Amino acid sequence: MIGRAARVSDVRRRLLQTGICLGVMLCVDFAASAVHAESLPEALAKAYQTNPALNAERARQRATDENVPQALTGYRPQIAATLSAGLQAVRDLLPNNVVRTANLKPWQIGLTVTQTLFNGFKTANSVRVAELQVQSGREALRNVGQGVLLDAVTAYTNVLANQSLVEAQRANVAFLRETQAITQKRLNAGDVTPTDTAQAEARLNRGLADLNAAEISLAISQATYAQVIGNAPGQLRPAETTDRLLPRNREDAIGLAFKEHPAVMAASYDVDVASTTIRVAESSLMPNVTVQGSVSRSRDSDPTLGTFGTDQASIIGQLNQPIYDGGMAASQTRQAKEVAAQSRLVLDQVRNQARTAAISAWVANEGAKTAVSASESEVRAANVALQGVQREAAGGQRTTVDVLNAQQDLISARARLIGALRDRVIASYSLLSAIGRLDVKTLNLNTPDYLPEVHYHQVRDAWHGLRTPSGQ
Repeated sequence: MIGRAARVSDVRRRLLQTGICLGVMLCVDFAASAVHAESLPEALAKAYQTNPALNAERARQRATDENVPQALTGYRPQIAATLSAGLQAVRDLLPNNVVRTANLKPWQIGLTVTQTLFNGFKTANSVRVAELQVQSGREALRNVGQGVLLDAVTAYTNVLANQSLVEAQRANVAFLRETQAITQKRLNAGDVTPTDTAQAEARLNRGLADLNAAEISLAISQATYAQVIGNAPGQLRPAETTDRLLPRNREDAIGLAFKEHPAVMAASYDVDVASTTIRVAESSLMPNVTVQGSVSRSRDSDPTLGTFGTDQASIIGQLNQPIYDGGMAASQTRQAKEVAAQSRLVLDQVRNQARTAAISAWVANEGAKTAVSASESEVRAANVALQGVQREAAGGQRTTVDVLNAQQDLISARARLIGALRDRVIASYSLLSAIGRLDVKTLNLNTPDYLPEVHYHQVRDAWHGLRTPSGQ
């Protein structure tokens, strides 16, 4: 009995040495890579700058900006120039059957300027619609930005969690491999039965399978990270939560979501767009007043004509009052009213979704705090239990399978703690997104904020030019 206790103590000592060596190796590796470790704010800044989905949405918004200068053309004159020239063969039959032929070279050049004076306020309402579309598009862009940043947080924390899980599983495999080797030696010494060896071998293979699964999950999360962030992950620093930026209670979260979430604000602008579109459609029933000025010069080399050229200049005012267009304008007006009613219902739906998302995010964030606290307590208790089982096994009161079970409980508790810490970070950022404040300015990221109004002002009053601003 004394010899068995001595051998068990030797097992504990060797396992402890193995654990210390692994811990030292991990600390050395961490210290060597800490200088080059990437933080979560740095990863978010990269995603904000390079993410293809976000850059594509910015390009869409720049295209939407062009609706405003297009609508403003209704206030501006339309100028057209015409030029015609050619060859004309003439064959005249004169009295006494005399035939005369000639080759003529007529040409004409003209310039016409048309200015709309009144079109039933169609231009003014069209400009208003275009401006509201720009506002709605900016909110849609902000919403996409929130989604990209949240995806970046998820990708970052998944890699961080899976890296920790792989290290934990490797330490577990080392423990099980050492346990299996020592059990085999004790079997050779006749101290344990073949059952103990089989149990140790089974747990080792289980640990190897768990390690393989963790490595697969890490590889997948690394690929997702590269897709979202723009580069492969290296050593990552622990991620912090955004508790300092979150509302104090659930009611505040709901209120902020109603007022500031980009999806709600975009839907509100869409209601204004639809309502103003009704007036655009109604303008087709109103009179249209234009003034047109033109100048032209023509030349003709026909010798039979009294003149060889004509110069003309004119100014013409025109009033056009639609009387009946087959019902087109009436149908378009009714259609616009139905679209406006639909947009109001969509706004109510989006507000309900924002309220639900805010409540869900708030509850998830509070639950994540509880999960982390419970997981930390579980890990501490599992550590104490493993040490107790090892001491009892040294005294002959526990078997090898008891030690293996205690080790499995500990590694499972550590895996749950790693997952809880990951969920805690994601939940805090999800709540920040649910209230509409997951952006560069709020997070104070070290990257210039993309300002869509810059491009808008560059093109709004542009009367000409084919080149896009800033080379875009």
